[in-house]
Order: sequence, then structure tokens, then C-alpha cells
Amino acid sequence: MVARSSLSVYQRKRDFEHTTEPRGAVGRAGHLRSFVVQKHAARSLHYDFRLAIDGTLKSWAMPKGPSLDPSVKRMAVQVKDHPLAYADFEGTIPPKHYGAGNVIVWDRGTWSPVGNARRGLRDGHLKFDLNGTKLRGRWALVRMKSRADERQTNWLLMKERDAEARDAESFDVLVAEPDSVVGPAPASPPASPPASLRSSPRSALPAFLAPQLATLVSAIPTGDDWIYEIKFDGYRLLTRVEGASVRCFTRSGSDWSSKLRTLVDVIRALKLAPCWLDGEVVVLNVDGVPDFQALQNAFDAKSTQALTYFVFDLPFFDGSDLRSQPLAARRERLRKVLAANPQTSLRFSEAFTGSAAVLLVSARKAGLEGLIGKRRDSMYRSGARSTEWVKLKVMQRQEFVIGGYTDPKGARTGIGALLLGTHDAKGVLRYAGNVGIGFDQRALEALKNRLGPLSAAQSPFGDAPGTVGSRGAVKPHWVAPSLLAEVSFAQWTSTGRLRQAVFHGLRDDKPARQVEKEKPMRASALAPSRKPPSGEPHLSHPERVIDPASGVTKGELVEFYTRIAPLMLPHLKARPIALLRAPEGVDGPQFFQKHADENTLLGIESQIESLDPGHGPLLVVTAARGLQSAAQMNVIELHTWNTTTRAPTHPDRMVFDLDPGEGVAWPAVCEAARLMHAFLAELGLTSLVKTSGGKGLHLIVPLAAKHEWQLVRQFSRAIVVHLSQVVPERFVSKSGPRNRIGKIFVDYLRNGWGATTASAWSPRARPGIGVSVPVEWSELEQIESGAHWSVRDIDRLMTRGNSPWGMLGTSRQTLGKAMRKLKFDAEHLR
Repeated sequence: MVARSSLSVYQRKRDFEHTTEPRGAVGRAGHLRSFVVQKHAARSLHYDFRLAIDGTLKSWAMPKGPSLDPSVKRMAVQVKDHPLAYADFEGTIPPKHYGAGNVIVWDRGTWSPVGNARRGLRDGHLKFDLNGTKLRGRWALVRMKSRADERQTNWLLMKERDAEARDAESFDVLVAEPDSVVGPAPASPPASPPASLRSSPRSALPAFLAPQLATLVSAIPTGDDWIYEIKFDGYRLLTRVEGASVRCFTRSGSDWSSKLRTLVDVIRALKLAPCWLDGEVVVLNVDGVPDFQALQNAFDAKSTQALTYFVFDLPFFDGSDLRSQPLAARRERLRKVLAANPQTSLRFSEAFTGSAAVLLVSARKAGLEGLIGKRRDSMYRSGARSTEWVKLKVMQRQEFVIGGYTDPKGARTGIGALLLGTHDAKGVLRYAGNVGIGFDQRALEALKNRLGPLSAAQSPFGDAPGTVGSRGAVKPHWVAPSLLAEVSFAQWTSTGRLRQAVFHGLRDDKPARQVEKEKPMRASALAPSRKPPSGEPHLSHPERVIDPASGVTKGELVEFYTRIAPLMLPHLKARPIALLRAPEGVDGPQFFQKHADENTLLGIESQIESLDPGHGPLLVVTAARGLQSAAQMNVIELHTWNTTTRAPTHPDRMVFDLDPGEGVAWPAVCEAARLMHAFLAELGLTSLVKTSGGKGLHLIVPLAAKHEWQLVRQFSRAIVVHLSQVVPERFVSKSGPRNRIGKIFVDYLRNGWGATTASAWSPRARPGIGVSVPVEWSELEQIESGAHWSVRDIDRLMTRGNSPWGMLGTSRQTLGKAMRKLKFDAEHLR
């Protein structure tokens, strides 16, 4: 039996007068072996994995949650035991209480150990089978080596290779199934606004409103509390109405009122109460289906009279902020407002209930882009990309002729990817692209056996590439074109290649010579380069992959900068920047641009040349569209000076870049950062920390702009030299790979005139496209690397934002006291 004191820490940390968490007690050792995974939106989103063993729930906190991919190992930090009753807990832990935040039961079921569970737990290698709603099959928890002084034990949770395993590129269970397995009872939209809507907080109409964004998912969400709307193929449009003033804004905040005069006049004539409307403006074709190409043509021709504005949300109305109210209540109020003023060009976006799978089939048949799913009770989260709003795109699927294959890489066996084609009108086989995911091990081996006897000396394609791959480096094996592959894909690119292709199996029921390219559902399903109206950054080739390792495209990078702008702009305000440009992506040449050139970037302004004598004008980002403009010009990283244009000769921060050498593990980097944090505190200096987006961490010491560049640089060097002398086994003050093998170089050179550091929230031009993120010091234990977050998973930090650096910009720290403590002599600088 486990001693009853095993729950003492759990109970001591909670005030059960205020939290609804169960107090609990140690249960019987023979209790049913249950497991639960709870999704916990605390200071940072994480997942709690719990196994019932010996009367309590043995618990592990997982920063990134479980993965069904056997090649993905997820960190699991063992925490104190929880009572068995905690497996049923869903609710909100109140603010200022331990673990404050929302908790849902993401998955639950039963588990059975492989061998002796107690021995496996003790020895640090526990294998078991799960039988849950989302997690099934065989898994393993493996304890990592740790030092005796570490307070917590780190484990790795891994999926074993079996029938329940899924490739991470084709299926992410966390994204596909984000919701509770308990779930609320199905509810219907209220017939009239509830009383809570009438008691919404009073609010002046804001001058600008950032839209809520939806998250793209690869599978239909579970539960019955979703409604579905058409995913319109148009432009997102938010409209501010206040008396005779009607202004229309794009999602990035550009004012398009002058481009939409007819629509503005229609809305003004309705004499609505002060409000914000959120919707999508489209052009409908003869079948009543949104046609993006027709919409684009309407703007290009400045002929927007035939536009239709489908409105789906009402965040503000008649002096009330409705964003905290349930979606169903907001939509019912909106329905009544529009029904009282029916207009052909202004319509309510109807929603559908029932099976999303059936709706998707109908959407495909109708030629629609897909669906938007929304929780009935969801709030409106301005500027956030929430999993309470999701995008379901219609995937295309057809058979293709196999004309070749590539060799496998890494641990993969059999084949790497299939080369696919379709016949044109003249019967010539045309290359359509590759498919490299969707195979299990049996399929890989079977395909190799089927393709071997079909080997051919020459390509069967009329337009065959000599080599294939992201950089044209892989020479394929050609085969006679007789086998057919069934493949689903997102869309055709403008160059006639498949995007996001997934293999489903071989087909034998159709002759290869009959396979042709199926007609697309609609013209707008393609991904052409689009030129937005004047005033918006021109985006060319959004489909171009800039990072082969992750598949991130140029369009995704622009989208990331659009979302992150509200958080990033405060770090760029009035601060000279350096732009890291990568015209060929992260694997190609890269170069910095610090000064203005002949290319005019919207939202980026040139400064007077006297700020940097002898050079061209420095650059400063002044608006969100500046980030989009930069990304369009192949900029991946934005670096900032340690000063502002208001006091260019006096830095307002001191920066230390912890750069680990060969052989330095991530825990050692975190420990070094904490040591440096403590040492700076001894000097009387407060320091902040952020991930670098690469291998290390950045420490920021905010300063009052009182000291000159030379003094700040020399004092930062003195700090690093002192650390390298006191703790030589950890720190080194000289750069160069040979000097820092097994050690950490603390780069103080970032504090010189003209030197820059990657800005907070900047992506990094490295495989994976990590992001530099401000964090709390207490969060370091939950972070797995300097590239812990990437451009694809940053959304969960949007609501937390810059709060870990709340004191930045208000600091009045100076270096006088610290220099005296370190006995630093500044006289020689004068």
C-alpha cells in the first residue's frame, strides 16, 4: 500500500473552500486500472497523463501532449500523486490558486501493464496498453537520467509501433480531437437572447477590432455542441457602424471603405445601433457559390456593386461588449438585427447542425471550399486563433498512375515516395508530383515488391524531371506505368503539382491509360498568386515551401506574422531593425539588411541618416503590414537594436545570448540561465528570459536609457568574464567552436553599437522555423529546447501574450550599483 501521505502535497497546495477539485483519499490497491489525460489551460497549455496505481493517480505533466507517432518522444515530467477521484474532474481552477485555469478530460479509459507495473515504475521503464477513446494500443514511459539535486523526474512517453500508430505528418490527434470526451449535453441555439446577454458589460465602441481566427484541423471534432457554417471563399471583413460613420476593415486592419462604397451606403441606410459586424464579402457565381476569382476581378476592375456580405458574428452592439457571451446568443441577436432590415447584399450566414461528415460531402458536391465549425458556447476572442473555431477543408481524391519511386531515407525501408502522373488529352503521361506519407510498414514492403519487376530504364512521363525533391537532389527509379495509387490531396498548385498528398492504397479496377486529371471542384480551389488591392502587401507564391523539414510555406509565414503582430509590434516600436532575408528558404543563402534600399516596404519606414552616420537610413517597423511586407520580401527573422530612435546613443537594455557548444544538453542550458539570473540579481539587476528560437536562451536586462554604448558593452563583457572565471566548467567568454565544447558561450557582443538580437516573437531561419518567445523563469522546467515553439503552434500563447515581460518598458534600472558590486572601473572608458 502507498502511504496516505502520498496525497499530502496535493492537498496542501489546494484551498478546497475555493476550488472544486476533489480532496480525495488513497483508494484500495486493487482498484480498477484506469487512466485519464486532462487538458489543462494553466499559465501555459499542457496535458496531464495519469495512471491509477496502488490507490492513487501517478501523474506526469506533458508540455506538448501525447503523439500517436512512434518516432515522436514527448517529455513527461512526473509530479505529485493525485486522488483517484481527480480522473472525473472538469472545471475551472480559480485565479491565484495552484494550477489556475481550465481543465477538461481530454481522454480516459483503462490500462493494463506489460509485466509488473510497480517494478517498471521503480526501474524507470513502464510498458502498458491503453484502451481509451483517443489513445489505444501499446505505449511506454521511460525515465531519463537526472541529477540528485533535481526536484522533478523527467520521463519520455512514446507510442509503440502497432495498428493504432499514426504518422504525425498525416494525423495529429491533439489537433484533430481537441475536445473533452465527457462533453456537455447537446444544446440547441436559444430562441431569444438569454438574460446574460442583456447584462453584458457596457463599452464604448472600440476604434479597431481584431477578428477571431479559426484553426485548421485534419479531422472532424467530436461532440454535439458544434454548429457549422460555409467556409466562404472571399475576404474577411469587419464593419464598424456608429451613426452615419460606416467603415469596413480587412482582418489586418486596412480600411477598405473607399473600395466598398455601395456596401457602405447600404449599411448606412439601415441606421443600425452602434456595432461591429464580422463576416465575409464574396461574389456569387451563377450557381450561388462563392467565386474568389470573380471577387478578385471585381476589386481589380473597381466594380464592387455585385458583392454580397455574409455576416456571421456581432461582437459589439448598442453599447454592449458581447464578446464574452455565447456564440449562439450573439448569432441570435445578429439574426434579429438583419431580419428587421433585409437586404440582398447583406445576409445572415446560416449555420447547420448534424453530421459534419455529411455536410462536408454536400459542401464538396456544391463546389464549396469547406466548413467552419464553431462551439455554440464559445466566446469571441479578438486577435486569437482558437480551437473553438475550426476550419474543415474539402480534400480532393482520385487515382494516379505510378511512374517511379525514390529510395527511403533514415530508418524507413521499402520506398521513399511514389512519383505520380495523369494522362493529358493526347494520352501523354504528365508528372503530377509525389506522395510520401500514408504508408505503413507492410505497404512500403509490398510496394517495393510490386514495383521491382516493373523497373524501366527511361521515364514514362512526357515532362519528367531528371531529379525530384525540394531541392532537386533525388534521382528516382522509373517503372512501367501500370499500377494505380489512390491518393487524397488538398489542392493542385498553379504549376500542376499535388499539395499535401496522402496515399490510401493501390487500385486494380481501372486501366492506367484511362486515368486523367479530374476537373477541380472550382477555380478558386487552386492556389494562384494573388495581388491584393492597393495598400495591401502583394503576396507572390504563397505555396512555396521555405522549410523542407517542416513543410512551412511562404503563405504560412505571412499568416503567422499577421497573427503575431499585436504581440510583436511593442518590441519593435521606434527600434531600428535588421532583416534576415532568405530568398531560397532556410536551406539557401541568407543575408542581413539593416538599411533602406530601392524596395519600398509598406509599414516599414526609413529613418534619418544621422542615426547611423556613414550608412544608409535605418529601418523601423511602424505597422502590422510591415511584418507582412517583410515576409513577402523573403524576410524570415527580424532583429532589433538595443536602443530606440528617441535615444540612439544610450541603450535601454543589455542582452546576453547563451549559446551552447557541442555536447551541452538542454537542461544544462536552463541551469546556466538560472545561475546567471541569480548572479545578476546579486548585482541588483532584474533580468528577463526568452527562448532564442534556436539552440539557446536570451537574457534581457531592461535599463533606463542613461548609459552610453561603450560602457554597457564593456560592463556586459566584465559580467561574462567573471562568470567564466567563477564557474569555468559551465561558462566561457571566448567564442569559437573549440573554446566551448561542453560549455556555454555567453555572447555579450550583442551589446555593441549596431549589433542586433532576434526580436521577441521572431521566427528563426532554421529547420522547423522555431520562434523566440518571452517566458517566465518558472517555465524553463517545462520547455524542451530553445525552439520549443514554432510558427505552427504559437496560437496557444496568444492570450498570454507578453505578460511574462510585464515590466519591460517601465524599468528604471541603472548600472551604477552593479558596477560597484563587481568592482568595475568605468574610468578608463572616459
